[in-house]
Amino acid sequence: MPERGGGGGSERAALALARLSEWADAHLGLLRGLIAGAAVAGVLLLARSLRVTTKFTNPLDIPVEFVKKNVKLRGKLHHITEKGLEVEHIPISIPFISAIQRKWQPEGLLLIRLAGVELAAGGTAWLQRELLPKQPLWFQLLGRDSSALECLVLVHKGGIFSTCLNEELLSQGLARAARIEGLPHHSRLYWKLHKRLLQAELKAVKKNKGIWKEQSYSERVQEHISSNKFLQRLKQFVSWVRSSAGR
Repeated sequence: MPERGGGGGSERAALALARLSEWADAHLGLLRGLIAGAAVAGVLLLARSLRVTTKFTNPLDIPVEFVKKNVKLRGKLHHITEKGLEVEHIPISIPFISAIQRKWQPEGLLLIRLAGVELAAGGTAWLQRELLPKQPLWFQLLGRDSSALECLVLVHKGGIFSTCLNEELLSQGLARAARIEGLPHHSRLYWKLHKRLLQAELKAVKKNKGIWKEQSYSERVQEHISSNKFLQRLKQFVSWVRSSAGR
């Protein structure tokens, strides 16, 4: 008797499995859809938790961890101003998901300052000549405040090479190396980057390029006269005497 019962249980299990297989075969499309939907939902949840598909339009919207880890973000150039580069952030694109997300992504541009660089006369004009409209670029986060990001900006120049705009401006003599805002000054990364910027500046100094171009004797004298406060006051006094005599 026990053997019959066990056999009956096996038969019932086999029958149930057969019916389940038949149902699965009949509804194969539905099952595939459910599996695909669950996979997409899982990817979407993961992407949202990591913020990799989020479009940032305000420096303070960027997660603190992104800044601490000096994450590189992709962008598209819109404007070059005296304050910095106005860039549209382009988040990571995931098939199907990104197309849906674009419908509710915010509009706005990030203001990016070139970290460790103090632009000299002609620096902004050089950027306007060298960079194309809608130029794609990467910006590495080094620091931020409520209005702007401090970044290294990388531009693809063909092949496998990219140009760092911070270093290029210094090597052209169109800027001076300055303090890198946002990075702790005792950190290894700060001194590594600062060394790179100083080396780029030294190239311009050695080649007498840009602001490091040697001035003639007359130019140095003229600059000295224009910067001498006593002579400036003397000029003002002479001008006042002449205007008074004319009256």
